[in-house]
Amino acid sequence: MSLRSAPTSRLKADRAARILTHVTEAGSADVHALCALLGVSGATVRRDLKELHDQGLIHRTRGGAITGPVNTELPLRHRSKRRQEEKARIARAAAELVPDGAVVGLTGGTTTTELARVLADRRGITVVTNAVNIAAELTGRPEVRLAVTGGLARSASYALVGPDAERMLAHYHLDVAFTGVDGLTAQEGCTTHDEMEAQTDRAFLRSSRRAVVLADSSKIGRVTFASICPLSEVHDLVTDDDLARDQEQAIADRGVRVGRA
Repeated sequence: MSLRSAPTSRLKADRAARILTHVTEAGSADVHALCALLGVSGATVRRDLKELHDQGLIHRTRGGAITGPVNTELPLRHRSKRRQEEKARIARAAAELVPDGAVVGLTGGTTTTELARVLADRRGITVVTNAVNIAAELTGRPEVRLAVTGGLARSASYALVGPDAERMLAHYHLDVAFTGVDGLTAQEGCTTHDEMEAQTDRAFLRSSRRAVVLADSSKIGRVTFASICPLSEVHDLVTDDDLARDQEQAIADRGVRVGRA
């Protein structure tokens, strides 16, 4: 990619993420509203909508777009653009839960990826991950000892999942495991979009002495397809300061320590 085209690609990716967020939250959007939101022309919005439609992320309509299939899992490259500031704050707060010399588990996800970047300069820790993008972030960091599970690769999350990953995790003893979720409620616990990924996330938490969920406040109150675990198996939740007080209380009543970043 040329130096000239790189900023254009970043702007296009940012527009796509903002369109997906808007359409997902509102259920639909018309071209005029998206033009005002993004500050671009109608022709640009229509091209972006066509590309997102072709990827199966939204349904293009006459004059706008509506959401795709219920509970559609957005690819990681799009999710990483959403609530970046909140995720960075959560990651910095979560890093304070990692003692010197700890063995740390990191599942796939945008917030756990931010945590991996914070931990990259920590000396003497061991990181066990099933996320190939996190492994790429930490490979070549001599301060961090890195172990990567086997498993089947999921293109939506860059996570390695399945029996091979779970067997490997069964042989490890983690001091603290951090997992991202797609939904969390006091009643239904932690959920995600893919059943196999849920099972691998569960294996991380059960191999650890301390199970920590990282989730920005937009995930709280949502329930997605596959159950990872009830809140009785979670020690800590690290989220942002937009979490509603009643939601915080309901989660704390289940025995979970709630940290706001």
